[in-house]
Amino acid sequence: MSDRIPVQLIQTFEPAPAKTKARTTDNLIHTRSFTGLFRSLRISGAGVLFLLFFGTVWLDWGGRQAVLWDLSESKFHIFGATFWPQDFILLSALLIIAAFGLFAITVFAGRVWCGYTCPQSSWTWLFMWCEKITEGERNQRIKLHAAPWSLNKLARRSAKHTLWLAISLLTGLTFVGYFTPIRPLTEDLLTLQIGGVSLFWVLFFTAATYLNAGWLREAVCMHMCPYARFQSVMFDKDTLTISYDAARGEIRGPRKREVKPANIGLGDCIDCQMCVQVCPTGIDIRDGLQMECIGCAACIDACDSIMDKMGYARGLIKYTSERQLQGGKTHLLRPRLVGYTAVLLVMIGALAVALVERPMVSLDVSKDRGLFRENSLGQIENIYSLKIINKTQQRQDYTLSLEDGEGFTLQGKTQLSLAAGEIVDVPVSVAMLDERPRSGSQDMTFKVTDSDEPRIQSVAKSRFVAPMNR
Repeated sequence: MSDRIPVQLIQTFEPAPAKTKARTTDNLIHTRSFTGLFRSLRISGAGVLFLLFFGTVWLDWGGRQAVLWDLSESKFHIFGATFWPQDFILLSALLIIAAFGLFAITVFAGRVWCGYTCPQSSWTWLFMWCEKITEGERNQRIKLHAAPWSLNKLARRSAKHTLWLAISLLTGLTFVGYFTPIRPLTEDLLTLQIGGVSLFWVLFFTAATYLNAGWLREAVCMHMCPYARFQSVMFDKDTLTISYDAARGEIRGPRKREVKPANIGLGDCIDCQMCVQVCPTGIDIRDGLQMECIGCAACIDACDSIMDKMGYARGLIKYTSERQLQGGKTHLLRPRLVGYTAVLLVMIGALAVALVERPMVSLDVSKDRGLFRENSLGQIENIYSLKIINKTQQRQDYTLSLEDGEGFTLQGKTQLSLAAGEIVDVPVSVAMLDERPRSGSQDMTFKVTDSDEPRIQSVAKSRFVAPMNR
């Protein structure tokens, strides 16, 4: 008789199925209210964002709006500084710095920008708060949505959408107010005398805010935002992300507070579904890191509150790294992060120097379409048009001259007085003193210099054309 291998039955445990889905049958997400450290941080971040956005536009500086992108005058005012189209390279540098800053923070702590200070997330949280105060808590909203239409439902829905539209209109008006002076714009809107173009943009951004924050919500973060698509390639094993500690939490299951999990073969997760119910994108963080996670840490606050009630240690869901979850130690200083930070600091320094050293007077030269002409003295001369911009906030006196202009003379108005922000076109001519030109085309450099502060100057190059067979 052959030997038989004894068979032993081993009882296995699987995580309990979800009892509460994040989405209702109509595919809507109804989040639950919660409190916690990260919620307070998020409210503080959003509060600063709202204060800057809605408040800065109403500030005055020197008799004008402090921050205004004046499209009609092609000027961008930021408090005491005025930027012109010639300075837009600085805007490009600022956008590149913002991109590298986003890269650096993503490598360090994942998608925290989305969770705490992204306008889409901030306005969505604000709209969700409006939903709460008009329709009630999560269970009340679910019941209200499923209930047939009644006066109560109509009143609550009307109140919600009225608040949404009011916030959206204020947002659209404020945004357009950064491009058109906000005070006359508001007055024209209230008196129904607003122009067609301004009205179109106010209504456009009102509708965009209402749809994005009120209806699309998580769909913007999940399907429309490109950041959700490329964030994963920037993560490494040391990136701090919101993660569920499966080694500690599994096997999930309900139990009484006084029962120790180890005594019944369970982990610390009681499968209360709180982490799912508070998630604004409707995911279960216990399934692992997902593209839809915006790093808002709502699930951390919710889970920590349950751990406190159960008498367990906090941190079942927490900011941690893949390396730490695998039993290792997170490396905060690593080549990629150090590299991004170093480049970021260098670019910030370069931008600061460029802002300080940027010329406060601008000079552009346009040569007349005619090649050359002979003046009354028999000299060959070329005609030019000089465009000069006073970029300062006060009247300035300037002197026009030729740089390295040996053998040439500048003729025309060479002493100018320009008001703050004034732009003038000055026609001048340059005559050649030599009877025979050295070549048919020579470099010509014009210079405008502040009469009181010679260090404030600007130069522009052009060409001088003369006949070779003279």
